[in-house]
Amino acid sequence: MKVKCKYLLISAIFILYASSSIGQRNFQFTDNLTKQSISFKLLSNLIVFPIEVNGKKLNFILDSGVGKTIIFNLKPKDSIRLKDVKKIKLHGLGSEEPVDASISRGNTFKIKSIFSNYEQMYVIDNDSFDLSSKLGLTVNGIIGYSLLKDLEVKINYSSKKITFYKKGTFNYDKCRKCESLFLQFHKLKPYINIGVKLTDSLEKITPVKLLIDSGGSDAMWLFENSSPGIKPPTNYFNDFLGEGLSGPIYGKKSRIKALVIGKFEIKKPNVSYPDSLSVAHALKFIGRNGSLGGTILKRFTVIFDYNSSKVTLKKGRNFKEPFKYNMSGIELVHNGKRLVKEKDNNTSSFSLINKAQSSQESIVILDYSYKYAFKPSYRIFKVRKGSPADVAGLVEGDVVIKINGKYTFNMSLHEITGYFFQKENKKISMVIERNGQDFEYNFYLKDILK
Repeated sequence: MKVKCKYLLISAIFILYASSSIGQRNFQFTDNLTKQSISFKLLSNLIVFPIEVNGKKLNFILDSGVGKTIIFNLKPKDSIRLKDVKKIKLHGLGSEEPVDASISRGNTFKIKSIFSNYEQMYVIDNDSFDLSSKLGLTVNGIIGYSLLKDLEVKINYSSKKITFYKKGTFNYDKCRKCESLFLQFHKLKPYINIGVKLTDSLEKITPVKLLIDSGGSDAMWLFENSSPGIKPPTNYFNDFLGEGLSGPIYGKKSRIKALVIGKFEIKKPNVSYPDSLSVAHALKFIGRNGSLGGTILKRFTVIFDYNSSKVTLKKGRNFKEPFKYNMSGIELVHNGKRLVKEKDNNTSSFSLINKAQSSQESIVILDYSYKYAFKPSYRIFKVRKGSPADVAGLVEGDVVIKINGKYTFNMSLHEITGYFFQKENKKISMVIERNGQDFEYNFYLKDILK
């Protein structure tokens, strides 16, 4: 089940460090190749794939919403050699202080037959910006403009494949299900002009300029009062929207009548309205009205062609997928591993005992052996105030042992959170551990935006 996890919004990270040109920096093919395909993981609508950095394989998110390559969450086993290092401060989305980081130049990046020996990257020195616990997979970095500017890139969300093409070699076949849009760049980030229908009572299309943000898992962000037509929503709830480079992002969750992208009209998409403090740096671009994220992009095959300043969207099989959201109010994260006692079916034995000498009945006694294994653990990161989970009594820090009768240590993070995106009035039963004791809670999902 594909689910949208709103807390995974990393969105556009705004970096204040102004770097100078360091010579030619570009990705290119080896051995005169012109095309290379790779598979990716789609986690909460985010594209995750491996890149070798100075010979070390790391997991990156392909994020069209960033202009600079960023590395974070490096553990001792992930250590890499950094070249030409200088200490700096970085500031991004969120309302907290800038973070300590380093800028490193002249690094080698490799994606199978694609490479660059001149990559500049920013390395965050602390582990406060941790996407791995929220994705359930180790993620070490974000890459956007640096890769997209040098190649034509086709992202097939349905097949989970990215195909990279040498500039000028992608074949644009005639396509009735396609829409090509002009890209405007601001600080190395791509923007498109599209339209929104904001209320059910109006057919009026309000023009908006949105950042194309494949690194944001939400459908859309709109900035309140960024144009005369964009007003605060009337039907909404306040929520935690995600974690930015400079701290948590909060805002309103709502829904609009439609999103209009050329010939395509997408009905009733979910929309987030981040608070102005969290996106203060984004608001410095006066013409911007918000962002277009992964929950919209996954409905298409997306072709980025930065060299021609255009993006092409081809209608995909997920185009009409209904928009869902987490109705439980629980934000769940990975909580490391815990030791679990399990039956070892490979070493079980049995014995046969007759009940009586004259009886043909017998008793089979199974003798199970047990083993101990480290299994994933999950805890509640946040609980939305007034949500079904909050009303039921669940709190931050609760470790989830069971959900609807299933042990969570045999499940992935996305399997568990999938329960929170089901239909309204679906019953959720959870066994949690709190202060060394187990408690059971029950609640029903509630759709606030219907």
